[in-house]
Amino acid sequence: MKRLGKQKFKKSSRGLNTMDYRLKSMIKACIFDLDGVIVDTAVYHYQAWKRLANELGFDFTEHQNEQLKGVSRVRSLELILGWGNVTKTPAEQTELATRKNQWYVEMINRMEPSEILPGALEFLQTAKAAGLKTALGSASKNSSIILERVGLLPYFDAIVDGNHVTASKPDPEVFLKGAEALGMNPTECVVFEDAIAGVQAGKAGGMKVVGIGSPAVLTEADIVIPGLHEMTLEKLKELNSVKNR
Repeated sequence: MKRLGKQKFKKSSRGLNTMDYRLKSMIKACIFDLDGVIVDTAVYHYQAWKRLANELGFDFTEHQNEQLKGVSRVRSLELILGWGNVTKTPAEQTELATRKNQWYVEMINRMEPSEILPGALEFLQTAKAAGLKTALGSASKNSSIILERVGLLPYFDAIVDGNHVTASKPDPEVFLKGAEALGMNPTECVVFEDAIAGVQAGKAGGMKVVGIGSPAVLTEADIVIPGLHEMTLEKLKELNSVKNR
């Protein structure tokens, strides 16, 4: 076993010495959802889906867009077609989903680091300094493009997204594969999620879950914070004493 000896660790800007964190915490990895946690691409999804709906002859509202959080592209299209009372063959649905994604990719290719949500970069830096493994667990099939455009790709040890899974949240597949990619037991991982389905997926996978958003909505999360700007190593350590729900 490698000995720590007298190696020095910097004091985290988030209030807990990284040496203390390594010695005291059972949580060894963080798995992050992308949209609503690291960046906010909901506006781009909304614009692309709205354009598609309008071309099909009906409207698509922001309220409906909220219901697509954490939902796969295929399932999102099914819901939208249902709201518009439009029937399409499987081949036509594939073509529509591809067209929507092309518009979406055009928009996210123009993303910049300024679009990283408050505190996300800082917490990723803090987590890495503390020796934590990090993974992305997202339904998006464009996650690598987004992370590259905003400059966060180097902060992730593994990326599991819509290109690697077949089941949508609340199925825990994406998070279980994230833990596996990191070489971690699910009980050693904490999930960061802003959607109800994502919180349920993390819990179903046997992981601790930090909800990003409203406590009144994310009732199944172990703790809820408004954003990663409120996350600290101390709060991660405290999750060790939280009983699984």
